[in-house]
Amino acid sequence: MAPLDRLAIHTITTKSWAIETSAAKFAAAGVKGITVWRDTLAGRDIKQTGQLLRDHGLSIVSLCRGGFFPAATAADRAKALDDNRKAIDEAHALGAPLIVLVCGAVPGQPLTESRKQIQDGIAALLPDCQAANVKLAIEPLHPMYADSRSAVNTLGQANDMVEAIHSPYIGVAADVYHLWWDPALETEIARCGKLKALFAYHVCDWRTPTTDLLNDRGLMGEGCIPLRRIRAWAEAAGFKGFNEVEVFSNRLWAMDQDDYLKKIVQAYKDHA
Repeated sequence: MAPLDRLAIHTITTKSWAIETSAAKFAAAGVKGITVWRDTLAGRDIKQTGQLLRDHGLSIVSLCRGGFFPAATAADRAKALDDNRKAIDEAHALGAPLIVLVCGAVPGQPLTESRKQIQDGIAALLPDCQAANVKLAIEPLHPMYADSRSAVNTLGQANDMVEAIHSPYIGVAADVYHLWWDPALETEIARCGKLKALFAYHVCDWRTPTTDLLNDRGLMGEGCIPLRRIRAWAEAAGFKGFNEVEVFSNRLWAMDQDDYLKKIVQAYKDHA
């Protein structure tokens, strides 16, 4: 059974809870870390919210999300950079050391061009990252999202960007939901370790059959992802951070969320 000292939960996982509720209930359940989605900060004093989380004994793992760099016009790409700079400011105020990037894509635009715009956008943010001491993690998304959500679809592509940008502020967030199918995954996780770029590790499961490609993720043990094997690869590559439970699920969001939290903790112990 996995101990809870490396268990973190994303606020999106218990979507209906306000961040104050998440903080109290996660801590009471023995969860040690939290990744904060930006929507939960709306209307709040971000610095005070960060202190609230720490007062509950929670480590703030990251802020989610930045990204969406590609656009058809230079003006829209500039707007994207402005929003990412805002996210960096929010992470700094919250006390989050990392922002997870969902990198974006433009339907109909060649993926190679979108990837270039992503890499250029990330590189443009380096001075802001350094000033705020906030890192960025490129999260590759499953190829089913390559049309509009992300042109970065494999860990290899993310590692290529990390190598090209070559900054200690730029790394990768590896989400098993998006990467488990990749025959090069073990090799690319090892490469990520050599680059010292494995900044975050997200867990859930892939249900079979799945009913919704976005909002039907499973809890660990409900699907076909070899979770313990992938975690072993990550740890062999030197990863010592939190195992972050990130679940989008209409089915699980509809159940009693206190019961759901108990299921999360048990599934983590048994399968992560």
